[in-house]
Amino acid sequence: MSQKPSIAAAGTHTEGGREFTLWAPQAKERVDLELDGTRHGMESLPGGWWTLRIPAGNGARYGYRLDGGPVLPDPAARRLPDGPHGLAQVVDLDESAWTDDEWTGVELRGSTIYELHVGTFTPEGTLDAAIGRLDHLVELGVDIVELMPVTSFPGVHGWGYDGVAPFSVHEPYGGPLALQRFVDAAHGRGLAVALDVVHNHLGPDGNYLLSYGPYFTDRHHTPWGAAVNLDGPQSDDVRAYLVDNVISWLRDYHLDALRLDAVHELHDDSAVHILEEFTTAVDDLAEENGRRMYLIAESDRNDPRTVTPRDRGGLGLDAQWADDVHHGLHVALTGETQGYYADFVAPHALETVLTSPFFHAGTYSTFRGRTHGRPVDPDLVDGSAFVASLQTHDQVGNRRAGDRLAATVPYRRLAVGAALLLTSPYTPMLFMGEEWAASTPWQYFTDHTDADLAEAVRDGRREEFATHGWTADDVPDPQDVATVNASVLDWDEIGEGEHERMFGWYRALLALRRSRPDLRSGDLADVRVDPGPVDGAFVVVRGAHRVAVNLSSREVDLDLDLPDGGHGSVVLLALDVTTTIDGQRIHLAGDSVVVVGPAAE
Repeated sequence: MSQKPSIAAAGTHTEGGREFTLWAPQAKERVDLELDGTRHGMESLPGGWWTLRIPAGNGARYGYRLDGGPVLPDPAARRLPDGPHGLAQVVDLDESAWTDDEWTGVELRGSTIYELHVGTFTPEGTLDAAIGRLDHLVELGVDIVELMPVTSFPGVHGWGYDGVAPFSVHEPYGGPLALQRFVDAAHGRGLAVALDVVHNHLGPDGNYLLSYGPYFTDRHHTPWGAAVNLDGPQSDDVRAYLVDNVISWLRDYHLDALRLDAVHELHDDSAVHILEEFTTAVDDLAEENGRRMYLIAESDRNDPRTVTPRDRGGLGLDAQWADDVHHGLHVALTGETQGYYADFVAPHALETVLTSPFFHAGTYSTFRGRTHGRPVDPDLVDGSAFVASLQTHDQVGNRRAGDRLAATVPYRRLAVGAALLLTSPYTPMLFMGEEWAASTPWQYFTDHTDADLAEAVRDGRREEFATHGWTADDVPDPQDVATVNASVLDWDEIGEGEHERMFGWYRALLALRRSRPDLRSGDLADVRVDPGPVDGAFVVVRGAHRVAVNLSSREVDLDLDLPDGGHGSVVLLALDVTTTIDGQRIHLAGDSVVVVGPAAE
């Protein structure tokens, strides 16, 4: 072979058949391809690589035998019809009937993301069923649909973060061709699609990578055990495996973005960090394809270098989650102070996260017991590089009962939160059902086929929540099918009472955000919070616009400091506020939007 082989090329068309390529340095003497029940010896190449060119039809089943051992699934399998313990299946991803030839993507700056879990978004729990709800997202006014992980995992139900086959699509969701149909349908409606991918750990159930090579190392450790081998011996091919995975998702499925799970657990002491290698490869692919593609990191570091351009010394990712914004909003709306929320009881915590994505920016974190974070330079990084939220799969699902904000926060306080999020200088993200204050919880559920693992997870959840004062009987059993059933959205309630009212509020806010440049601007230097006469009352200044908020228990009088008497400004009100607009005293209550001057800019 004239160039270094790629594991991601396994099963692709070549002259004279299909090329099956495998990196298996663990094999001492031989590797056999098991294809539709027939064994074929593979050719050994330098560096632990093996290859074989052989005719094989679309749909053929295959696996690999190392040194005469059991048949193992392909580490880069695109389809695993029987789950991660079964044989892989050849699937031609380049033969789908795409209709998005004119699609050029969306701009991340100014966009709104909508996070959903395929298995509980609809009663059917499939990608094809989710297509039937895309028009709802268009009506809502979001721009990017973010799918939680879809890679194959044992069983049927799960969050997807225990996936074990990084290139595959979970068969109960519909498999790889269903994901292509979903993306094509979304693009046809003007929606971009992002996918949550997990590179920091796999499994453990169904993880066969160590049978092939040193994919993991004891040099670093993560909450899930040994870290992925990114900087040890033979790590070059592990890194190439992950880069190939990133490119495969974007190229083969026409995805617009990837959300990279917990990148702080990608331990890499190399001079060129794996994340920088990702961004370089994605930029090259985007230039080749003529459309924008994005990488969004989940990171616990509060380090703006993650989203600082590479030519300015950063890693070059396009955005990162800003959990501090969530925590500040959550404490202000709910009053909860347990766990990491304790840090956000500090005076002016809410005002801080409304103007800067990191509350901890070189400051002491009581929860961590150490100084944490680094300040953001607004001249270097735009606010749109930080994804902010009121609710996420983590923040809802990792509560004892998986209760959403709507279960504990009155309607008007929810309206306040929505107004603050959707007029913030960040990239807002909604969690499915948030837009109508869904009454259904979203709980932690699993379907582990390994009984010992299932019991360990069950016990672990109970022990974790016992520290918060809940008894074991209070914690939903992750393995009980009732837990996942309770988490499925109830679409019938969207047209009822306060659910319908909340949906209208979110639609109005998103329409306002799209029509008003000041409200979708990511200029952090141009955001100001003016305090009111009592705690919980304040005004957020966004250019010529004002977001007036009252989280106190009484009516307040707020000075909006409107330019030109209010002409050309928009005033957003939540709860009871009295103010002066254009010389007139006005009382505003509830989820109201008052437009003063021109209706649009």
